[in-house]
Amino acid sequence: MKLSQFKFDLPQERIATEPTRWRDEARLMVLHRDSGEIEHREHFKDIIDYFGKGDTFVLNDTKVFPARLYGKKEKTGADIMVLLLRELNREQRLWDVIVDPARKIRIGNKLYFGEDESLVAEVIDNTTSRGRTLRFLFDGTYEDFKQTLFGLGEPYVPEWVKEKVDESDSENYQTIFARHEGAVSAPAAGLHFSRELFNRMILKDIEKCFITVHMGIGHFRTVDVEDLSKHRMDSERLIITPEAAACINKAKRSGHKVVAIGATVMRGLETYVTTTHEVNSFDGWTNKFIFPPYQYSVPDAIVSNFHLPLSTMLMSVAAFGGYKNVMNAYDVALKEGYRFGPYGDAMLII
Repeated sequence: MKLSQFKFDLPQERIATEPTRWRDEARLMVLHRDSGEIEHREHFKDIIDYFGKGDTFVLNDTKVFPARLYGKKEKTGADIMVLLLRELNREQRLWDVIVDPARKIRIGNKLYFGEDESLVAEVIDNTTSRGRTLRFLFDGTYEDFKQTLFGLGEPYVPEWVKEKVDESDSENYQTIFARHEGAVSAPAAGLHFSRELFNRMILKDIEKCFITVHMGIGHFRTVDVEDLSKHRMDSERLIITPEAAACINKAKRSGHKVVAIGATVMRGLETYVTTTHEVNSFDGWTNKFIFPPYQYSVPDAIVSNFHLPLSTMLMSVAAFGGYKNVMNAYDVALKEGYRFGPYGDAMLII
């Protein structure tokens, strides 16, 4: 498959800037991958009509932290934006970051954050594949440092979704089951789940289990090679506990459906699979990039939001649903007024 095969015209007004009032009331498209048939459901919560006792939803319980900070460069006072990617060293307060604009940032430069410029960072490495390494200069406890750092930050809702975040995004851009802090971006498909929907799943004996994939910004990075086999994804931390692996494998062995909720879960489930199509427990990093043609081993169904043209998430969905089926479904979604992006509507492929 080539990059250009995933190009389509997406008007900016079709990208949702806010979620629906209630999490589970976004629209739901259902794509039957064997026939290509498409159904339109009024609400996401109708998803449980397609599953029954013993079927298992696998969700990503990563927790988004406020990764975007605004500050000033020393001496010039120039405005800068810092995007925290991951913590490198707790004791030394080292963070892997992206700085924008980057071209005038040099090793040794100090950056100041907060209205009183109370938080200071020094650039100590300019050569990482991701961007920069910052050392935050803070004399207090680690807990005080994290509170100060995150207090100055805001959720990283991508600029193509909305130019400026507000207070509502702190709640909206977080799943209700978020538990393990470490994600820059939210696992969008999980945003549709509400406590009421979880209760309805219990009544139908639909199981759920959780894995952790700390989503970075690799899924949003531009693919700059036409030959997809030459694209390299950013690595993300993946944790599948023995309990989660047992839950997933029990469903597989019993002949029940395993439903992957979102592109990060799809990637996580396919990272370390046995020859018998079961999941092993895992605690490490994954840079797995899934694109057609690809034969999934674990999920029997997937849930995904509608993604941007040329995006790696669209490619992984097309690998599951079939390229022609998924691209046709996206064409239908545009004609039928579905909303795209992390705050948009959802698609179930069964």
